[in-house]
Amino acid sequence: MKINCLFCCMSHRRFNRRSSSRQSIKDCIDAKNNITTFDNISFKTDSSRRRYISEEIAKLGKGNISAHIFTFRELCVATKNFNPDNQLGEGGFGRVYKGQIETPEQVVAVKQLDRNGYQGNREFLVEVMMLSLLHHQNLVNLVGYCADGDQRILVYEYMQNGSLEDHLLELARNKKKPLDWDTRMKVAAGAARGLEYLHETADPPVIYRDFKASNILLDEEFNPKLSDFGLAKVGPTGGETHVSTRVMGTYGYCAPEYALTGQLTVKSDVYSFGVVFLEMITGRRVIDTTKPTEEQNLVTWVRKSSSI
Repeated sequence: MKINCLFCCMSHRRFNRRSSSRQSIKDCIDAKNNITTFDNISFKTDSSRRRYISEEIAKLGKGNISAHIFTFRELCVATKNFNPDNQLGEGGFGRVYKGQIETPEQVVAVKQLDRNGYQGNREFLVEVMMLSLLHHQNLVNLVGYCADGDQRILVYEYMQNGSLEDHLLELARNKKKPLDWDTRMKVAAGAARGLEYLHETADPPVIYRDFKASNILLDEEFNPKLSDFGLAKVGPTGGETHVSTRVMGTYGYCAPEYALTGQLTVKSDVYSFGVVFLEMITGRRVIDTTKPTEEQNLVTWVRKSSSI
């Protein structure tokens, strides 16, 4: 009886949260649809194209995004002109810098997207809108963004302990100590709650599509928060079982059925979670070409080892 009552209470709260999030997700879908024409418009000059896209992002953001809009000048001041000494990390998307903003006064992480990188205008706006509209203790907080000219910059809360990847791999180079088991389980549980929020509370559900150790950020107490929502996709609705889409994500973390068919479900994220959990247990990369051939793919190696 106690279990049944608890289930009823949880279901009631979940229904209320779903109802409140429905309009927010719908706004995100509508705005995303509005920017699909960016790549099909012809412009006389690159500067005209940049100006048009910036104006369109500003229009879409005005009614749908609650995050603060920064000028490029403000972020130059915050990062001391994107000083290399303030750089926190670098990837295919661009570089991340530590910064200090005045309004509101706080330390932040400033992600300056590479103009020729993997993340385009569509992915930029999707990430801004997702993090502006969805709020949970295990999702990174978006402080604001900048779309001046051809600049595409995201401003997040600063996470003192970097990413989970920093604490699992190349510890000597990253000057990190191995995480104890209690902390690893704490991180796994928090990341799972973040996914649960996207899958079960958001209505329609949101599929993360890029769950990996480098996208799990850790605060000073090692509480995890999911970050980098540029590839996030609205899940199936109206009785549909999946979403058909171009395969995106990081090799090794993608669910096999998604990689083969392009049919995306929330279970694709669950598979990725399992891969990250294996990384946390073994301390090994999902793909490691320095290992013997039969050990290079972590999932394959674990499957073979567990069947012996």
